[in-house]
Amino acid sequence: MAQWTSAVGPAQLARLLDSQQDRPAGPGTRRPPAYRALADGIRLLVLEGRVPVAARLPAERELALALSVSRTTVAAAYEALRAEGFLESRRGAGSWTAVPAGNPLPARGLEPLPPEALGSVIDLGCAALPAPEPWLTRAVQGALEELPPYAHTHGDYPAGLPALRAMIAERYTARGIPTMPEQIMVTTGAMGAIDAICHLFAGRGERIAVESPSYANILQLMREAGARLVPVAMAEGLTGWDMDRWRQVLRDAAPRIAYVVADFHNPTGALADDGQRRLMVDAARSAGTVLIADETMSELWLDPEVSMPRPVCAFDPAGSTVITVGSASKAFWAGMRIGWVRAAPDVIRSLVAARAYADLGTPVLEQLAVNWLFSTGGWEQAVELRRAQARENREALVAAVRRELPEWEFEVPRGGLTLWVRTGGLSGSRLAEAGERVGVRVPSGPRFGVDGAFEGYVRLPFTVGGAVAEEAAARLAAAARLVESGATGGGEAPRTFVA
Repeated sequence: MAQWTSAVGPAQLARLLDSQQDRPAGPGTRRPPAYRALADGIRLLVLEGRVPVAARLPAERELALALSVSRTTVAAAYEALRAEGFLESRRGAGSWTAVPAGNPLPARGLEPLPPEALGSVIDLGCAALPAPEPWLTRAVQGALEELPPYAHTHGDYPAGLPALRAMIAERYTARGIPTMPEQIMVTTGAMGAIDAICHLFAGRGERIAVESPSYANILQLMREAGARLVPVAMAEGLTGWDMDRWRQVLRDAAPRIAYVVADFHNPTGALADDGQRRLMVDAARSAGTVLIADETMSELWLDPEVSMPRPVCAFDPAGSTVITVGSASKAFWAGMRIGWVRAAPDVIRSLVAARAYADLGTPVLEQLAVNWLFSTGGWEQAVELRRAQARENREALVAAVRRELPEWEFEVPRGGLTLWVRTGGLSGSRLAEAGERVGVRVPSGPRFGVDGAFEGYVRLPFTVGGAVAEEAAARLAAAARLVESGATGGGEAPRTFVA
């Protein structure tokens, strides 16, 4: 049986280690020995999932040259990692990463905590809110009433239920974007939609331009598909998209696909204006790039004065450049795994044909539930509840973080579900690791970047409010103190929190 399944080159590992920027040590702070700092850095990369488990590490001499340290330092670091269970070695086979027995594998995306862990850990990893009742229950009851005619069929609708496709098309038309049902395919969430698009348009080795930062799970999906990610830096704060950079990247790299979240961008919360959307579409068209516009946050404006721009696809009347992805998961409930694609009819036909080798179709009952929400007006009322909850949570979280961690910097977005926070010089990866020990789960900035970027950031979602938000901020402050002190292992015990 092979001991390792992938390899990390010395230059790549050196870049990843270099991206771990810590706050300079204060007076009297004792720095660890060089071998210990190297071992800690590699261990953290494994825990973050940025170096996969079972990845072969460089030979001691190669890594020493790449890092400009002695071979003795690397050998001592590898020995420490072996003693802690994070490295395994065999003569003639090299050394490869591992996790100690009993430890969970590193989360490569942002998977939610299991429900049984929620009593002792505050989960800020998953940007999703509880269902907006009573609308979930009503939608399911309405779907059950509509189910009998479909139960007499094979139940296999690769393009989606005709009634739901027509309803989604009608909703786009009402937004000023004339759309036929033939331009819609219903998918299993937005992730299923983007996965299908990537497999159709971008084979292994193809370039995909992505915002930097961007949504972590989509970045990982594209990596798993074998894509070569081309990051395009976002402008500072909430100004969003630097169109000069986008034009240059699309012209020079000629990516097959570009992926953008123009509506309350995840993770920064930025909102692209009409001018930016028009220029984005024009640049993609000129480069021959397919532009995926992720609209999953488009209905989550939180401030009443927000004037929403036109959809990205409005600037592509011919339908040859933009493919739009929508979903019920963010605006309604993450457990409602219904998404959709709006594209030219020939693209939809190709996506539907390819689906025979993927998931075949989307569950009928959930499609009927979403169709019930759309057709009865329940969707609008449910989303208004969602906005009110997210708005209240945002205010509570912002106030708590400003009080507990005044040196952390962020701009408050006008919509969406996330706050993108600069952590005052602390390593986001180390904050995430320390947070696990004090009972708060937070994703670090590098999850949202390409190859080690954004080490000085964390993402905080608007998923908790009131006393829970205050407790979450207090635990983040405790994690920050652990990082500042250089503490490793042990730490404060998580406190059980009862809402």
